[in-house]
Amino acid sequence: MISEIALVLERHKTNFHPVVAFEPGKHKLLPLDFTEHNADLRQIDLSDTSQFSSYVEKELKSSHSTYGIGGYRENRVLYKRSNLFDTVSVEGRTIPPAGISPTTGRSIHLGIDIWGPAGTEVFMPLGGMVHSFAYNSNFGDYGATIIMQHQLDTISFHTLYGHVSLADLAPLSEGRYFTRGEVIAHFGAPNENGDWPPHLHFQVIQDMDLKAGDYPGVCSLDETAHYFANCPNPDLILKMMKYVKAEKVKA
Repeated sequence: MISEIALVLERHKTNFHPVVAFEPGKHKLLPLDFTEHNADLRQIDLSDTSQFSSYVEKELKSSHSTYGIGGYRENRVLYKRSNLFDTVSVEGRTIPPAGISPTTGRSIHLGIDIWGPAGTEVFMPLGGMVHSFAYNSNFGDYGATIIMQHQLDTISFHTLYGHVSLADLAPLSEGRYFTRGEVIAHFGAPNENGDWPPHLHFQVIQDMDLKAGDYPGVCSLDETAHYFANCPNPDLILKMMKYVKAEKVKA
């Protein structure tokens, strides 16, 4: 069943400004697979940010791609790099590592990642106001994080921008309004983005569940029903994944 927020975003799909500078036909997108099916990942230590960053940079350079992209609903091996993902929240309770099972460890990605150079500009896809922001500094966390609130057709929803530059938080205040196409952030460097290769985690969230400055970007298999309903496909706004398919057909 298609959620109400997904239907609203589909109706407005021609009105969103690009979240990053991307011109179809000029810029190439590389789908990056971070599941267990990617044998290359077994050759690097993902907990070593330098090795991980070198891998992403090499993949982009060798394929002549402007950005790497993908990950929505992907069951990833990446999160073994940090014990941050060894706990899950169930009905407001935190389950410690001892309670983790193959279905409760968090590995299902709820956003789309766009991988590229630190400093890459991030634009507002539509007008909205700052809901909250925070520096989530744990290893493997979002690092600098911005959450915006929007309204379309009387439906309120949010967009989350994770792994951005710490300097982007300085001028913010809750309730500040940003217009469509305005620069909201930049891809952060590893020392300020939670120790990840530079990229943007972009996520759509309908109900923030009373959270501020943070919201799960990864869930367990047990939690997918709730989170998939509350976090529709970000490509409804990005409109970039169809160009990945086009590139794969031509390859």
